[in-house]
Amino acid sequence: MHEMGIAEELFKIAMDAIPEDMTDPKVEILNLRIGKLASVVEHSLTFCFEIITKDTPLENARLVIESVPVKIHCKVCHQEWEVDSPMFKCPNCEQGEVEMIAGREIEITSIELADEKA
Repeated sequence: MHEMGIAEELFKIAMDAIPEDMTDPKVEILNLRIGKLASVVEHSLTFCFEIITKDTPLENARLVIESVPVKIHCKVCHQEWEVDSPMFKCPNCEQGEVEMIAGREIEITSIELADEKA
């Protein structure tokens, strides 16, 4: 299950992003972008993240996941389009010389911390 490794990396990145001068920080939400071809099972990632973050500032943080569609660019006619099938052939010029420009990413887009005064 590679979700455990992903959860560990998300944890490290989020912990590094917490300002050092914060007293008793608490992360409420981790906003993520995950490509459809990243092969991430959302409930498995959430489960692994819950295990890793126990007794840390990220405990009970919610993962908000935006699914990123697979986007292709044709190197011949420069058309860009989204695909939902394994057929990576340009719909415009019907050439197969294409490159994937989105759909494999795993990114933290933002981290929401609880208000220190709350």
